[in-house]
Amino acid sequence: MRYTPLFERYRDGLLLLARVFLVALFVIFGWDKFLNFSGTVSYMESTGLPFAALAAGSALVMELVVGVAILLGFYTRPLALLLAVYTLVTALIGHRFWALTGGLRLDTVIHFYKNVSIAGGLLLLALTGPGKYSMDKR
Repeated sequence: MRYTPLFERYRDGLLLLARVFLVALFVIFGWDKFLNFSGTVSYMESTGLPFAALAAGSALVMELVVGVAILLGFYTRPLALLLAVYTLVTALIGHRFWALTGGLRLDTVIHFYKNVSIAGGLLLLALTGPGKYSMDKR
């Protein structure tokens, strides 16, 4: 009888769970951007971001559409890579802790490194693939 490590036995189920956990944040906030698109545009304008409506639309697509696609396991590897790049770019644009001081700096540092960590998880997903519980495997 061959020994099968615990994680290997449940690999596909754990990959599905990991996809759910990894994209939950994107889907939730992407849905919020969809429901309150004008508010999202206004917020982006208030930060001085050029082409705020285009940026808000891009964020909506990346977070909601790409998030749901990864959740379903549809084109998982390339979309996980794309979402990892998006997440790093948003960290650099939206969480510029190096330009802040005081209590707000610490909060922004946390958000910056949260994005970096999520990008790492997305890179791992791009390497491992979605597992058998996905549209990619059908």
